[in-house]
Amino acid sequence: MSVYRYPKVSSKEITPESVWQSRRDWMKTAGLTAATLGLTGLSTDLFAAAPKPLDKLSATPNTRFLVMETPTPEKDVVSYNNYYEFGLDKGDPVQHAHTLQTTPWKLTIEGEVAQPKTFDIEDLRKLAPLEERIYRMRCVEGWSMVIPWIGYSLSELLKQVQPTGNAKYVEFITALQPDNMPGVNSRVIQWPYNEGLRMDEAMHPLTLLTLGLYGKVLPNQNGAPVRAVVPWKYGFKSAKSIVKIRLVEKMPVSSWMKAAAGEYGFYANVNPDVSHPRWSQATERRIGEDGLFSKRRKTLMFNGYQTEVASLYQGMDLAKNY
Repeated sequence: MSVYRYPKVSSKEITPESVWQSRRDWMKTAGLTAATLGLTGLSTDLFAAAPKPLDKLSATPNTRFLVMETPTPEKDVVSYNNYYEFGLDKGDPVQHAHTLQTTPWKLTIEGEVAQPKTFDIEDLRKLAPLEERIYRMRCVEGWSMVIPWIGYSLSELLKQVQPTGNAKYVEFITALQPDNMPGVNSRVIQWPYNEGLRMDEAMHPLTLLTLGLYGKVLPNQNGAPVRAVVPWKYGFKSAKSIVKIRLVEKMPVSSWMKAAAGEYGFYANVNPDVSHPRWSQATERRIGEDGLFSKRRKTLMFNGYQTEVASLYQGMDLAKNY
């Protein structure tokens, strides 16, 4: 399915201002790169090589974390993405992310821990039983999906390093491969991308250390080989292609907070009652449903996970702590 089947909306309405202002610069850089390599354009082997078939990844369905909704078609999930390291448009990652180098891969955990450790991907796949969990996912731009992820609770990994009493927050640092990521030539955000969670959010059983989807290992454009998924928050809180996790005492300032603090706060909980400065969050469009004729649906508080996570924010002003 082509990503262009979805409703066309002005980029100024659906993306941060820094993104749509940087779009032209990114395209110029990509064009210059192609020219330097003696290529004729973006439809060359460098940018359009057919991806290799993904390895299968077995997992046991977790009925505790099961959304009783039809999953979004796989072809949509792997072709309609935000991954700015590979471009600013939704169709860019599937075109360009084949250049991401995912082997070998190391994930280091450090900071306020008794036993800092480094894991490779096989270590991570064997650390705990792999589960398939079907989660709702909601993007701050107003679109949503239902995705069968594969992984296990992030808490299983964090317990391996024995967090100290000073560990109040978890910071994720993602891969930076300038030679393989054309998007990092843009000035949209500071690279490498970093994101953060409060410790109790990271240890919540819903927070998933994610290694696959649809019965296979993660595609590059979806954050291979390892990412986080936090289903009650907007999508940018789910860091992709993680290479380092730091447990820290002070709240980390994430990449989007640095880029646009007035639009992207630390918590990023899905909240239909709190509008983004440039658009409402009250409704959403489910990708894969009827194309141009899909109706907008009402956005659920905490993306439908209110029963599970509302207690984490008891007494907080969720408009102030957005």
